[in-house]
Amino acid sequence: MVQTSPTAPPDMPAANRGGATQHAPAPDTDVRGQVRYSAVVPLFMAVLLSVLDYAVANIALPTISGALSVSQAESVWVVNAYQLANAMLLLPLAAWADRLGSARLCQAGLVVIMLGSALCATTSSFGMLVFARIIQGAGGACVMSVSAALVRSVYPPALLGRGLALNALVTALGFAISPAVASVILSVASWRWLFLFNLPYGVLTLALALRFFPATPVHANTIKPLPVVLNLLFFGGVLVGADLLAHGNAPLAGWGTLLGGVACLLALLHVQREAQTPLLPVDLLVKWPFGLAFTVCFMGYMAANFFMVSIPFALTGIFGRTAVQSGFIIMFWPAGMVAAGPLVGRLSDRVPAAVLSTCGLVVVGVGYLLLRMTPIDAADWNIMWRLGLAGVGFAFFVAPNNKAMMDAAPLHRSRSASAMLSVARIMGQSTGAIFVALVMAHVHQGAALLCLELGVATAWGAAALSLSRARMTSRPAS
Repeated sequence: MVQTSPTAPPDMPAANRGGATQHAPAPDTDVRGQVRYSAVVPLFMAVLLSVLDYAVANIALPTISGALSVSQAESVWVVNAYQLANAMLLLPLAAWADRLGSARLCQAGLVVIMLGSALCATTSSFGMLVFARIIQGAGGACVMSVSAALVRSVYPPALLGRGLALNALVTALGFAISPAVASVILSVASWRWLFLFNLPYGVLTLALALRFFPATPVHANTIKPLPVVLNLLFFGGVLVGADLLAHGNAPLAGWGTLLGGVACLLALLHVQREAQTPLLPVDLLVKWPFGLAFTVCFMGYMAANFFMVSIPFALTGIFGRTAVQSGFIIMFWPAGMVAAGPLVGRLSDRVPAAVLSTCGLVVVGVGYLLLRMTPIDAADWNIMWRLGLAGVGFAFFVAPNNKAMMDAAPLHRSRSASAMLSVARIMGQSTGAIFVALVMAHVHQGAALLCLELGVATAWGAAALSLSRARMTSRPAS
């Protein structure tokens, strides 16, 4: 594979340089806006498919557990298998994208998602279904590990914030519509069609991606197997061990798995301490702008899951709503994100994250606090506007912080930075869900309300950390 210089000018021909075919950087000028927007459509379609693939299975767990004769506790692995594979493979796939190219990896991910979907729809055993979900999770990781890098390659720097805002909105939209999509499918067909619908959508997305994705640069880096194995064991051990401890079913196994994962992390840091482009990009994390944005992202999504996991229990157990009513009410959170999206996209390229993300996280905390203080006999609209407010705040947090994280990474490390965005999101969501499980296991009265209070504290803690960027950027250059 021929290594391409990332600094080659965009108008340089892609072929016949030294007799070899190379990948040219994507165009990044407004003159070529037609190319940019035609590439954005299949990219965001791929992101939406990846999110829907994960989220639509949640609502079908009772149906799947009955159809395959497994307990509801076991059926949760239909969701866990996807998320585990996703988290474990993000960084190795980002490293592989350096050799393959972001566009090709995303296209390959669509093929893998469709393969996993076909297996999910045709399997007759629970074990095979879990295996097929692992395949789907691997395909989703192919897409999500390079999505922000692809946004960076098809948007000019002056509009990067707008592109990342749209990327965040598509992700939120996927989570927002997944209950409705799943409910519609289950009302007219079996649970297997939750996965079969991926096939025509995936074929269309792949066709558009093959036609319109720009060529992306490749780098002849070496991927060593030991760091990859340690990375897999680290993420798998930490997530599985923490989940076992949260549910309290097997404390010894939980602690052993968790500590084993931490040991693999320490070994990974030792093995790659002299690597120029480490698999786990510690060199980026130790740079204050990138590491701070990563931590803020982690805490923001942790706060979000304190809310998202506990709010259905609050609506049904405290406010007396049915599951259907709760689903409709909860949709106002992502609806707030979608409503704020266009404004956030415009402001992200003009206003620093120290301002936008901080204000957004403050508003998120205010929204959660207002939910905590909602009267028990409140009407639906009185709950909805509080959820919408929190969603607006979350939109103002996500895109500017993502832009700050991508801006802090050198251009040739875009794929590592893109993967770390997804790592921060998944680890934040997982940590929030684990803490919610802990609270609900040990607090029998008002657990959902306590989770909202923890969400407020986490959001405002992230806001304080985000605000520290203002002091950093205001220092005079030495």
